[in-house]
Amino acid sequence: MADTGSGTGIGARLRAGREKMGLTQLQTAEKLHVDPKVVDNLEAEAFDALGAPVFVRGHLRHYAELIGEQTAQLLEIYTAATQPAPPDLTKLPKAARTSSPSRLAVPALVVLIGFVLLGVVWWIVKSVGGSADDKPNRGPQPVVIAPEVSRDPAVLDEPAGDAGAPNGAAAPAGTGARTSATGASSAATPAAVRGASGAPPAAGAAAASAATPPARTGKAMEVTLRFAADSWVEVYDANGEKLFYDVGTADSSRTVSGTPPFRVHVANAPGVTLDVNGKRAAVPANALKGDEAQFTINRSGRIVRAVPQGDGG
Repeated sequence: MADTGSGTGIGARLRAGREKMGLTQLQTAEKLHVDPKVVDNLEAEAFDALGAPVFVRGHLRHYAELIGEQTAQLLEIYTAATQPAPPDLTKLPKAARTSSPSRLAVPALVVLIGFVLLGVVWWIVKSVGGSADDKPNRGPQPVVIAPEVSRDPAVLDEPAGDAGAPNGAAAPAGTGARTSATGASSAATPAAVRGASGAPPAAGAAAASAATPPARTGKAMEVTLRFAADSWVEVYDANGEKLFYDVGTADSSRTVSGTPPFRVHVANAPGVTLDVNGKRAAVPANALKGDEAQFTINRSGRIVRAVPQGDGG
């Protein structure tokens, strides 16, 4: 990216906003926690000296928020000034279209083979079905009669018979609700459908839902960011509060805590490692886009991919 000079107006707007607040470049650098040379390069629009575009956007966003400038507008001007011109597609050579009747022969052959296979399958099924109908009657077949189930609600609500009771007989009085897994499976009755109280299925489902304990509320989660190289990082908690919104310098670390899930945006992802609740967590490959990474740390401490929400964070 070449130096854009002072033609975009970004540096002039930053300088005017700083002077309006009565701040020097040194005071501004202290408030932004950056080197004074960064402030000077931003106002001079010497963006080459600030590194990759992701770092430039981070510094511009931070500076604009400090002086009350329109962050989105400045970022849009910077992107338009540094975006390369698209190629002229009208000058690309176009191959002449050639029509060949043989191109339709293969699809037609595939369709024909499909119809032939369907006809063969239909003939086989028809033949097997006809031969089965032509077989002579072999006489009456034994009929298996299922045991009659009582419709008395009092009986339906009784516990299943003991595993040792013959032919599903009721368990002795002392056994109570004690049954074996085999006995419970073989004694399946409409009581299993109607529920333990004889209520219809809907009522049983509602009772089961009411008996389910409520989900536990999320506890505070702690994340440690370790920087092997300079990187812009943004961390937001479940309430949208900014837990970290700055440039992490090389050979340093920063620990934040809050209510999960966390939403994280890292500009120089290869230079940052994370520990979630004291355990090392790896960023999934599908959350990376070049050197940037956007992901979510859920309540269980697992890192999952997050949908990007634009430069505005």
